[in-house]
Amino acid sequence: MGWLEDTTVLVTGGGSGIGRAVVDRFVEEGASVGVLDIDEERLEAIDDAHKARVETVQGDVTRLADNERAVTRTVEAFGGLDVFVGNAGRFDGNVTLPELSDAEAEFHRLFDVNVLGYILGAKAALPELLETDGRMVFTASGASFDPDGGGVLYVPSKHAVAGLVRQLAFELAPAISVNGVAPGYIPTNFSTVDSLDRADAVSESEFDPSVHPLDIVPQPSDYTGTYVLLASEENARPMTGTIITADLGRSVRGIGDVAGRALDYITDDLEER
Repeated sequence: MGWLEDTTVLVTGGGSGIGRAVVDRFVEEGASVGVLDIDEERLEAIDDAHKARVETVQGDVTRLADNERAVTRTVEAFGGLDVFVGNAGRFDGNVTLPELSDAEAEFHRLFDVNVLGYILGAKAALPELLETDGRMVFTASGASFDPDGGGVLYVPSKHAVAGLVRQLAFELAPAISVNGVAPGYIPTNFSTVDSLDRADAVSESEFDPSVHPLDIVPQPSDYTGTYVLLASEENARPMTGTIITADLGRSVRGIGDVAGRALDYITDDLEER
């Protein structure tokens, strides 16, 4: 028995990256999963992998009608909805303020997906979640709390997600719990705003794990356990308004290589003994 047996979930942006990893893990844990994504080929791959365990819907998270259609299709396929996972997102390629060529348009292209898309998805899912005393889980980021996890558009958008988690947790308690996951670096093809003409994200070969205390290069699947926890009715029961940080230890890095020096001291001490 998995943690999500007899649980129905809708995941937005579930076609690639951490979203796809979450879909795969949820199915493994026993869930039935609706997936809203804009890319038809990615959805076909999910259908091929999971057959009747998924209901895929092609659509745009920035349109309320598409979110409502995804909810309807998921409920029709599986009989209800227990969890909504807002995950679709765009990156800004670490763009700085002087580098914005069309600030107004680029702002809307990113914020419409990263913030409005979550609000519309939550609004569409709300009536069904009220029927099941369900749960919402949003993909936040280390950039929800600190700078330098993206650029002048992405970082504020993820700060907004942290505010959205807390506000919805406040508004919807006690019927619906609302939590988030704040992943650190993910080696994935994180789509950027096209007009910014910047790299999608730091590639795995370019990533330097040594600047993070855990000193690992994570894969999308490494983050899925936190989503499973928050989607589980039994295991997340006392939690709402919580954002689980999974940032490879970046938030405790401090100034300089303190963690590395402490580890060297411990190692030397053990060798002396």
